[in-house]
Amino acid sequence: MRSLMKASLAALITTSALTGAATAGSHANLEGTLRIISDMSNPNPRAIMEGLAAEFDEMHPNLAVELEIVDREAWKSQIRNALTANAPDVVNWYAANRMAPFVNAGLFEDISDMYEGGELPGLDAVKGAMTMDGKQWGVPYTYYQWGIYYREDIFKELGLSEPATFEEEIANCEKIVASGRACYSIGSKFLWTAGGWFDYLNMRTNGFDHHMALARGELSWTEDAGVRETFANWRKLIDMGGFIKDHQNYSWQEALPFVVNGEATAYLIGNFAVPQLRDAGLTDDQLDFYQFPKINDHAMGEDAPTDTFHIASNAQNKEAAREFLKFVTSTDVQSRINGPDGLGQLPINANASVSDDEFIQQGFDMLSNNATGGIAQFFDRDFPAEMASVGMEGLQEFMVFPDNLDDILQRMESARQRIY
Repeated sequence: MRSLMKASLAALITTSALTGAATAGSHANLEGTLRIISDMSNPNPRAIMEGLAAEFDEMHPNLAVELEIVDREAWKSQIRNALTANAPDVVNWYAANRMAPFVNAGLFEDISDMYEGGELPGLDAVKGAMTMDGKQWGVPYTYYQWGIYYREDIFKELGLSEPATFEEEIANCEKIVASGRACYSIGSKFLWTAGGWFDYLNMRTNGFDHHMALARGELSWTEDAGVRETFANWRKLIDMGGFIKDHQNYSWQEALPFVVNGEATAYLIGNFAVPQLRDAGLTDDQLDFYQFPKINDHAMGEDAPTDTFHIASNAQNKEAAREFLKFVTSTDVQSRINGPDGLGQLPINANASVSDDEFIQQGFDMLSNNATGGIAQFFDRDFPAEMASVGMEGLQEFMVFPDNLDDILQRMESARQRIY
């Protein structure tokens, strides 16, 4: 494995970068084996992860880095067993509430001393996402905005402009549908994309605090009037034919061609979709981005999921694991892996440089200046895992069978009362 990773050292890692990193990290005389399990299984993230492992391996001649990459969806059900039986040293996971089961079970290592001791400079702004019970349980390595990516050329053809309000969004959609297109592509086969639509509609309808109270199980799905208002707003888009047909049969990747081919004009998705849209042939003159528009008079909350690394409590090489966390959050590495030739996302180190990529800049500006309501981690991260599973099944069902809303809400409320 070690020699394979060295052979696959991507263009991301240049010789000069390796030399500089090796010099910077030479103070740590690490030995033995560092085992990492990563869920960065999509092609571009996988290349980044392989490059990081190879670079860290190169920095430490007496350390063998063993990297295992697993399917991202499969990892969600495998991680608990992996952390208990022959645990690796470092694993990928998610911030905020999604850490809770493993923190509560004692499976993630407390690394608060690294934050307190100044070993992780530049992470103050994201420290809260890694904090539970007043302690820190890992480090983020990237985060990214969600929003509406749309065909700017088709908007120009139809005489449309970026909407600032939901009324303007609906007016645009009416003209798009009249032109023979769907307003939005979505692939809800794996459910979580429907969660994104609920997040934004609920944060815009009821505000960020309401949304997080719902995530904490403090509000009733059947009795809260705001919840029903959110679904009523969603149904306006469904009933007017705003979404592509049969989206429940597509993954998010399989739904991208509808935008590329002009059969749909927009996609509510994370910035991770941009490289694939570009690879499929869309130019930056054809593609643009806008913040999900205002519905009611609430400060604008945003989804900005934060991906993380954690040390397993049962890790065998915690010294090397801690050095790897310092390495992956360092200014230089953050600048490189989140740039346009890397993940194409936002660095979590405040001292890192932000790519001049159009969409990364728009996301940085939005999250820095216009996310006045708060930053959510996404439906399947903010809600407990079991509630998220039941909830997203209901959200997808609603998009296909909106008349089933009462039954859907009753199932979600029953789950809330059982789970929380």
